[in-house]
Amino acid sequence: MISKRKLSLSEDKESLTEDASGRSRKQPLSKKTKKSHVHNEVEENDNVFVKFLKASGITLKTGESQNQLAVDQIVFQKKLFQTLRKHPSYPTIIEEFVSGLESYIENQDSFRSCLLSCERLQDEETRCGDESSILFEKLPEFLFEKVNSDGISMPRLIINQLKWLDRVVDSKDLTTKIMQLISVAPLCLQHDFVISLPEILGDSQHADVGKELSDLLTENTLLTVPILDVLSSLQLESKLLTKVRQLVMGKLSSVSLDDLPVIIKFILHSITPTDALEVISELREKLDLQHCILPSQFQVSLSRLRNKGQTSFSGNQENSGQDCVTLLFDVIKSAIRYEKIISEAWIKAIERTPSEGEHKIFDLAMLLIIYSTNTQTKKYIERVLRNKIRSGCFEEDLLQGTFYIHYLVLKDVCPSILSLAQSLLNSLDQSIILFGSLLYRYSFMFFDTYCQQEVIGALVTHVCSGNEVEVDAALDVLLELVVVSPSAMRLNAVFVKGILDYLDNMSPQQIRKLFCILSTLAFSKEHEASSHIQDDMHLVIRKQLSSTVFKYKLIGIIGAVTMAGIMAADRYVRSSNLTPGSGELSSEQCTQVISLLQLVHSCSEQSPQASGLYYDEFANLIHGRRLAPEALEWLGQTIFNDFQDAFVVDACVVPEGDYPFPVKALYGLEDYDSCDGIVINLLPLLFSQNFVKDGSTLTSQESDQKLVSPLCLAPYFRLLRLCVDRQHNGSLEEIDGLLDCPLFLTDLEPGERLQSMSVKERSFLCSLIFLTLNWFREVVNAFCRQKLPEMKGKVLTRLKHIVELQQLLEKHLAVTPDYVPPLANFDLETLEVTPHTSTAVSAKIRMQGKTGGKKRKADGGKTSSPDVLSKEDSSECDPTLAERSQQEKEFKGKEEKTSVSLQNYHAFFRELDIEVFSILRCGLVTRFILDTEMHTEAAEVVQLQPPELLFLLEDLAQKLDNMLTPVTRRVPFLKSKGNRNIGFSHLHQRSASEIAFRVVQLLNPMCNHLENIHNYFQCLTAENHGVVDGPGIKGQECHIMSSCYLRLLQIFHGLFAWSGFCQVQNNNLLYSALGILTSRLKPGEHDQSMEELLRQSFHYLQNFHASIPSFHCALYLIRLLMIILEKSTASTENKRQIASLAKQFLCRVWPNGEKERSSIPNDQLQALLGIYLEHTDSVLKAIEEIAGVGVPELINSPKEASSSTFPTLTWTTFVIFFRVMMAELEKTVKGLQAGTAADSQQIHEEKLLYWNMAVRDFSILINLIKVFDSRPVLFACLKYGRLFVEAFLKQCMPLLDFSFRKHRKDVLSLLEAFQLSTRLLHHLCGHSKIRQDTKLTKHVPLLKKTLELLVCRVKAMLILNNCREAFWLGNLKNRDLQGGEEDKASDGEKERESDEDESDDDSD
Repeated sequence: MISKRKLSLSEDKESLTEDASGRSRKQPLSKKTKKSHVHNEVEENDNVFVKFLKASGITLKTGESQNQLAVDQIVFQKKLFQTLRKHPSYPTIIEEFVSGLESYIENQDSFRSCLLSCERLQDEETRCGDESSILFEKLPEFLFEKVNSDGISMPRLIINQLKWLDRVVDSKDLTTKIMQLISVAPLCLQHDFVISLPEILGDSQHADVGKELSDLLTENTLLTVPILDVLSSLQLESKLLTKVRQLVMGKLSSVSLDDLPVIIKFILHSITPTDALEVISELREKLDLQHCILPSQFQVSLSRLRNKGQTSFSGNQENSGQDCVTLLFDVIKSAIRYEKIISEAWIKAIERTPSEGEHKIFDLAMLLIIYSTNTQTKKYIERVLRNKIRSGCFEEDLLQGTFYIHYLVLKDVCPSILSLAQSLLNSLDQSIILFGSLLYRYSFMFFDTYCQQEVIGALVTHVCSGNEVEVDAALDVLLELVVVSPSAMRLNAVFVKGILDYLDNMSPQQIRKLFCILSTLAFSKEHEASSHIQDDMHLVIRKQLSSTVFKYKLIGIIGAVTMAGIMAADRYVRSSNLTPGSGELSSEQCTQVISLLQLVHSCSEQSPQASGLYYDEFANLIHGRRLAPEALEWLGQTIFNDFQDAFVVDACVVPEGDYPFPVKALYGLEDYDSCDGIVINLLPLLFSQNFVKDGSTLTSQESDQKLVSPLCLAPYFRLLRLCVDRQHNGSLEEIDGLLDCPLFLTDLEPGERLQSMSVKERSFLCSLIFLTLNWFREVVNAFCRQKLPEMKGKVLTRLKHIVELQQLLEKHLAVTPDYVPPLANFDLETLEVTPHTSTAVSAKIRMQGKTGGKKRKADGGKTSSPDVLSKEDSSECDPTLAERSQQEKEFKGKEEKTSVSLQNYHAFFRELDIEVFSILRCGLVTRFILDTEMHTEAAEVVQLQPPELLFLLEDLAQKLDNMLTPVTRRVPFLKSKGNRNIGFSHLHQRSASEIAFRVVQLLNPMCNHLENIHNYFQCLTAENHGVVDGPGIKGQECHIMSSCYLRLLQIFHGLFAWSGFCQVQNNNLLYSALGILTSRLKPGEHDQSMEELLRQSFHYLQNFHASIPSFHCALYLIRLLMIILEKSTASTENKRQIASLAKQFLCRVWPNGEKERSSIPNDQLQALLGIYLEHTDSVLKAIEEIAGVGVPELINSPKEASSSTFPTLTWTTFVIFFRVMMAELEKTVKGLQAGTAADSQQIHEEKLLYWNMAVRDFSILINLIKVFDSRPVLFACLKYGRLFVEAFLKQCMPLLDFSFRKHRKDVLSLLEAFQLSTRLLHHLCGHSKIRQDTKLTKHVPLLKKTLELLVCRVKAMLILNNCREAFWLGNLKNRDLQGGEEDKASDGEKERESDEDESDDDSD
């Protein structure tokens, strides 16, 4: 026991102050207790203890009454201190004072009163003298007693007196006693004693107590939480913390959710910078909150959300663990806010998690928490998120689960989540945009009303931003929210309505989405609550329809038709859901829909463009099955009658009028009598329209008839056939006469008369051909799905007519300058579209026929996409300008040939539906020709010919490029945003997944065509005995087949390169596509793994390499194989096969045009060479082979010849080879690790050998500028030469530092060889300056600086290895590229250069 005299009076005084403050804080309890007791007598005892306290201001009470403090605590403390100090028997009086305390507390009620608070100040007897010993002696008496009826625990009262002591004389003894008490106390008191330790212990006892607590932790796991809580508050050694942390980490998966916050707090507290990543990685692996929070309820709710949707997620979930989870995240937030190493380590741990299956909901929640808490890591988190989304690790299910489990935590960081979603939406990757959209969607669904308003505000901001990608994504989210949470969206309708002010910059499809959103809100179930939205919608639409600005009228048409569709569809669905027999619209509802459509019709009938748009929009409404049958039945008959009156006449009625050309009924498929059948009245209608446009007078017969624009023929027919199709479940029997009926035209092949016609007549014929083409396109759209062979044969015949008419159109356009065709697509995007007209008269073509394709820039198609339709007179379409000019010269002669490209007129053709490509399945079709009595007169076999196949493949390739190929660059501000989508309005009303599904269904017939073309070229090569320029290879059919080959490869590449295959929901579609390719190689095998399908598909496509007819086809085949390779995990062997295949293509002789230097475009050659060097096993060996073998062969050959080893390497293409080899060489050495002195000797030798090869290749390439000194070659040499020297400094010089002593000769030899190359670079710098070429000289300063750094670095390396004698400086002269001195030396500038003198090598 401690001596009673060791505690000084000053300590007594300070202790009394502390207790007095404690009593003051507990005053209400004492008052209440005081009132509740009857006995309130003053303690009458004459011992020193009672008298001194009474004199100082404390009155002791008897029984259960509370003691009273009469004076302020400072006054009491001072009085007691002075009374004891000034007593005559001091310090003996202290012993008497303590004895009086002992006798007083022998009574349990008195002892209890002393421990409890008094009215103003806690009793200080417990702090005087050796009161701690007395308390410890009394404590065991109460350890196992039950708590009193008033809920007061005596042990807790005793231990509270030991907290916050000002000074402890023997703290070690005090600590020992407390730990002894903890070991014997009951569990409930152990918890309280452990928790009180930080407030009792001194700093010197932290280490000892920490060790004892760690031992206690292993013995008693029930005390884990209080012990860890105490250890987090103590100053302990890192080794001890690490030991305890490892012990706790092992039990982490089995602890209860209530204990997690304290445990995680300790783990994060014990982290050091050296082990942060390791600890966090282990923590995220073992911490899985998903299984702590009612897993069964989680799965059920996820299913409900996925299937039915949810209005707005309420906060009253039956989940008892949410409070603990919230507390846990508060602990984590505090740690990552103040400890940067924790947040960085957590992000790195998630970033290094490789596969999708290893990611947890907790990972995504932590990224969102860190993003909101630590602003410095936002860019880092965004980068990690983007990479994880691209790789498919973060999918929708993971994000949905994160919001479900942690929505209470995430609600607090809603602004940061919206900021992250905004950043992700501003991306070009579709998967990232989808993830950002999901963030918005789930934020709206799970958070409260305020957050929902913020979400809508952010989405409206995206819509009004003008960025096409953002607008589409935001509108899609709003569409989903309107369906999933209509009531919540209705509260925010006022914000959505504000978008109507920004319609000017929106595309037609975006306008449809916006009006669909607003119409859904306006005409949903709660009509009364939505009446104000309905009124606003009607006002806006009527205002736009009556506008004199044509653009706004078109917007009104789109909005009105969209709203009519929502009205009819919503009411029809709602009524059909009420009772089984009430699925019909009421007459009032049907009247509202019909009246709205009639309003649109009346407002648009005066304008052919407005009418065309109305018909197209109405047709889309019917095609989407969004119109009730009642309304469709009434409107269908009206449409049928109007079409017949406007465009169809009897064949016996001969048009009368002063027409400029004789009228004939052409392109009929049936031979009826002149009085039977019908005819499309096209030429008279077009003539009448031009008549009115010119202000001429009409005949009496014409004036009686209603004027109808021929522009509306195709859109009106589309509307008619969709009405008939919908009413008769796909049968078009009522209108099948329109498939084979002729048209009133004139002879469209005028021959020599074409040149002598007036401009007006030529324009009239061009318009007539355009309208006829668009009619046939819509006819093919309508009847392409008919099953009867007779109908299929007629559709194939119409395809043939389309190809023939396009050939005629090219001839007419060539001699009709500045001609603007009639509109075929009536969207807003086509209002101001004009074709890139490029007319070429006969004389000009004759001049170009002699000069090759060099001056064909007037074509206008050189800068256009090669995937767009381009037909010459022979209906061919080839990918490059060189091939087109070659076809002209080969098949159409060198005179009087046109250079018009129909790809410039793409916007003026009607769009083919995706269903048209079912024609690709057609084989041989037998058509029966009937006589007048409907008997078979003859049978005709029809099949899909190469020109028609090319026509279909070109259109399908365009569609895939537009829908499945991502936009790789942003549209600059103030540039047109819709040009890429012109002519694809119907396509954009389908999803990318639906288009991909349709193409996968066509893979089998396309594989048939691909194999047939492959066999064709195999036979052709065999017939020509392998001669590249044989007679058959330059035929017209061969070039059409080559173009079909290219289009098929482009379609395959566009399909498999679709980014949507990375999404989980499209895995089955990818599996089906690969299964089709595999079945072509091994039919009948099923249930193969994805990896096996990829391997078999790779081999199937690889087999086509032998028949590749053009370099462009070769490039697409390589790219297609690379796409398959990227999806495979075992890709090493396939990578070698790609390199081998690319080398074969580079070493193949490709057919050239007549007197053309090369038929290979530079960008294609550069791409294929880059692929070869990237996939080859040894880049350095490949470069050495090309530069050391192929280039010398080229140098020794004539100017027009090529390398015998690499026929693609010519004097023209050398610059491409040189630039790619320099770039790949620099990229390769830059990726080589520098190495360290700790690496093994073998590694040093391998890296030294590698650098010797790299320097040798660099030297070979640099010396080629002595022969090939053109400006592009010198530019590439300056640019990549500097980068190579920089890589040498960073990657190679550290290796030479610690390799010099053991490999001295090798290092000096390497430096000497490299010095020769750098000297040539110096000469190149001087050459550029003297020639005063600004493009070259801008690279000179950086290159010279790098060369000087090399000199200094080499000198430092030699000094480090005690070989300074091997280094000396000299003055370099200005020399030309051949090594001769320049006469015009500028300023005699002295340049320093390192030189390794072999004579000095032995001196050290």
